[in-house]
Amino acid sequence: MSREIINSRIVSLNVGTPVEAMHGSKPIQTGIYKTASRSRHYLGKTGLTGDGQADLVNHGGPDKAVCVYFERHFPYWEEWLGDKLSYGAFGENWTVSDWTEHDLCIGDVVQAGEVVVQVSQPRQPCFKLGIRHQRPELAAQVQQTGYTGFYFRVLKEGEVGAGENLKVLERHPAAITLAEANRVMYKGKADLEGMSALLAVEELSDSWKQTLSGRIERLQQETRGGHSD
Repeated sequence: MSREIINSRIVSLNVGTPVEAMHGSKPIQTGIYKTASRSRHYLGKTGLTGDGQADLVNHGGPDKAVCVYFERHFPYWEEWLGDKLSYGAFGENWTVSDWTEHDLCIGDVVQAGEVVVQVSQPRQPCFKLGIRHQRPELAAQVQQTGYTGFYFRVLKEGEVGAGENLKVLERHPAAITLAEANRVMYKGKADLEGMSALLAVEELSDSWKQTLSGRIERLQQETRGGHSD
C-alpha cells in the first residue's frame, strides 16, 4: 500500500434521527434514513448535531461517532440495486470522494477543517440496510464485497459541513488497511497472525477488540483440545 494518498473531501454531510420501519411484520426504530444537509453541524465526541441512532448498543458512541461511506462505491450499488442512489443511502454521515477501504488504515488521523478524527474500525453491515432498500440480502453483499465504509472517532470537536477537504495528518505505523481488517474479520476467521496483528493496534475500536479476542481464545482452546461452544 502506498503510504501517501491524495486528499479527499466530504461530498455530502447526512443526518437523520430514528424513525419507525417494518422488519417483516414487526415495527422497529432505526436511524438508517440519513439525508443530505446543506448546513454546518457541530461534531462532538459521540456524533453530529441533528443526527441520532436507535440501537445504541451496536451504533453510535465514541468509537462510532461518524459513519463514513465512499462515493466511489455508488456506481456498483446503483447497478446491483437497479436504482439511482442519493448520498446517505448507506446510513452514512459523511459521503467522501476518492478514497476506498484500500486507502485508509486503522488509527489514521484525518483533518476536516477545524475537526480532527481517527479511523477506528470498518462499518459492520446491518440488516437495516436491507430494510431501507427493500433487499434483505444487501447486508451480506456489502460484507462479501468489502465495500463497508468505516467509522471515525473524534479527537478534536468542531463544526463541519459538506465540501470540507479531508487531509490525512498521521498514517498509523501498523498500516493495516480497512480492507485488510475486513478480510480478517469476515474471511480470515482462523488467521491467528492476522487477528493478532489487528488486535495489537491500540486505536482499534473496543467492540472489534472484544470480537477478535474472543475468537482467538476459542481457536486456542481448540488447539489445546478444548471445546469452543
